[in-house]
Amino acid sequence: MGSAERQYPKRAAFGVYVHWPFCLSKCPYCDFNSHVRHAPIDEERFSRAFAREIETTAARAPDRTVTSIFLGGGTPSLMQPQTVGSILDSIGKHWRVADNVEVTLEANPTSVEATRFRGYRAAGVNRVSLGVQALDDASLKALGRLHSAREALDAVAIARTAFDRYSFDLIYARPDQTPQMWADELKLAISEAAEHLSLYQLTIEEGTPFFGLHAAGKLKTPDEAVARALYDVTQEVCAHHGLPAYEISNHARSGAECQHNLVYWRGDEYAGIGPGAHGRLDIDGKRHAIATEKRPEAWLMRVEANGHGVVTDDDLNSEERADEFLLMGLRLAEGIDPKRYTALSGRALDPGRIAVLREEGAIIVDADGRLRVTKDGFPVLDAVVADLAA
Repeated sequence: MGSAERQYPKRAAFGVYVHWPFCLSKCPYCDFNSHVRHAPIDEERFSRAFAREIETTAARAPDRTVTSIFLGGGTPSLMQPQTVGSILDSIGKHWRVADNVEVTLEANPTSVEATRFRGYRAAGVNRVSLGVQALDDASLKALGRLHSAREALDAVAIARTAFDRYSFDLIYARPDQTPQMWADELKLAISEAAEHLSLYQLTIEEGTPFFGLHAAGKLKTPDEAVARALYDVTQEVCAHHGLPAYEISNHARSGAECQHNLVYWRGDEYAGIGPGAHGRLDIDGKRHAIATEKRPEAWLMRVEANGHGVVTDDDLNSEERADEFLLMGLRLAEGIDPKRYTALSGRALDPGRIAVLREEGAIIVDADGRLRVTKDGFPVLDAVVADLAA
């Protein structure tokens, strides 16, 4: 997985995630909370609701310094720049904001949205994440994307002029994809990506059109051996070009890691704002797992009536907190500090299980005691986590 020697800053990180739930169309592989609306969206009304939910959330979790903001979706780049500016102003009104705050906006690389990049930069966004997904037109069409490979690369070029920091996503293990095809595509991607790539293996999620096609035998994904070869190509090509994985699906040059995603993986606090957003907040000494109403219009009415759209608010017990810490933290190349697991759960990880996993080459324990999953362990990460948590 590489990059174990990186030094990560130790600070009290606090993230704010804002969910914009609307898309121009629904991709056939997507199981995210995204919705298509054919009537115009009342952005001003949604903007007021975002401000209201931010205010209510900040009252429950005051005195935080925001270190990262992530505008995700859906397709946040369908928002007008002034809507983005209004949301960022609301966050700054109710929480302190760090001088070096990372503000990421997810964008689709269509030419229409790319023209807005300078407006987002002026509104306060300083990092953009582009949903490129593939760099050949046939794959893009199969994935239900509305842009061409040329449009995607044009949008990347515009992002490069508007932002110091940008990233893009690609999906691999697509139908009929060979390791050599993927290696070539990846090299092209790295030549266009200055510092960060998110690379996701195509998964067939229940409830999506792809699920039905796959079940009917009309959509064939690579078998296990080819999928593993594609994963290995991903690690080798990225590491060779200076973008090693710092998390199982994320690759970056040293110092260019997405700070907001590190908030999740390191088990820090974050607020979830907007329809279907999730949060983890420490309130009165307890870790709260919070989620809001998924349906956009229902969320809107809840916020207007109650000041928030929260539909679940659960206290996580020590075991749940520790398991979540393990599940998220072991996705990182830096691994976890087992002492933090002990502090959360009240019990140490089983030395016997650790010894067996070390013997199998799935994990290593550093000289300072940090526990990390190895290159061979990452493809079977779920089994490693399950074994340690048992």
